[in-house]
Amino acid sequence: MQSTYDSGKRKLLSCLSHAAIFFSTTFLSIGVPIAVNLLSDDPVVKQNAKESINFHFNVWFWGAVIGVPIGILSFITFGLGGVLFFPVIALGFLIHWGLTILALLHCVTNPDEAFKYPFIFRLF
Repeated sequence: MQSTYDSGKRKLLSCLSHAAIFFSTTFLSIGVPIAVNLLSDDPVVKQNAKESINFHFNVWFWGAVIGVPIGILSFITFGLGGVLFFPVIALGFLIHWGLTILALLHCVTNPDEAFKYPFIFRLF
């Protein structure tokens, strides 16, 4: 038995899950895909929400791995570390925002297939 799901609702909830990372850089933004995952019964929406949760964890992990040493170096060198490693920081933001925009475009153009972020580790 095949169930049909509302395409508009699927697009909206999938995009909301992926776009939640733009809402804030705090831990509150992960609440949106968690809520979508718990409240939705659509398998594609649930898969997109789980992928968004995994992407949140990856952004935080790599932000800590890259940001903490740069922050320590910047503190020791009175800000010079941040200036020297600005290209690394900028590349990180470009990848982060670029992959999120790619996920949103995928959800709008192909709502029947969940988006998979490349090069991330998945906990869920």
